Amino acid sequence: MALTDYFDDIQHVGVPTKDLDRAEKFWESIGFKKIGDFSAGPVKFMQYGHLIIETWLSDEGTEAPGAINHVSMNTSDADKAFEEAKKMGLDVMDKEVQHLPFWEHGIKFFNVRTPDGMTLEFCEKVQK
Repeated sequence: MALTDYFDDIQHVGVPTKDLDRAEKFWESIGFKKIGDFSAGPVKFMQYGHLIIETWLSDEGTEAPGAINHVSMNTSDADKAFEEAKKMGLDVMDKEVQHLPFWEHGIKFFNVRTPDGMTLEFCEKVQK
């Protein structure tokens, strides 16, 4: 199997903010709708069409050009994708697949550092 067997599209782009309410108002003002608001973080997900922005409170890298924290790929099986990424020798940033209580059944994810230092997340919305 190849890593591409475990993801099918971009899932979201992570953008940190110093003011979550201000960020939400901005995204709404240009047509995005809030599709998720989670106290674990705290974090909000804003969507317009196919594009989802994940924004959360952070002082790191905010209010500067290039303040994207990560790009997330939608994966159908984070565990298998994690094993494949390790087999490929990618710079896997996590010791194991991570879990967060987002959405109805939570998410499973792991991160890979690209050669340019960007974080590429592989994220599965748990279905059951």
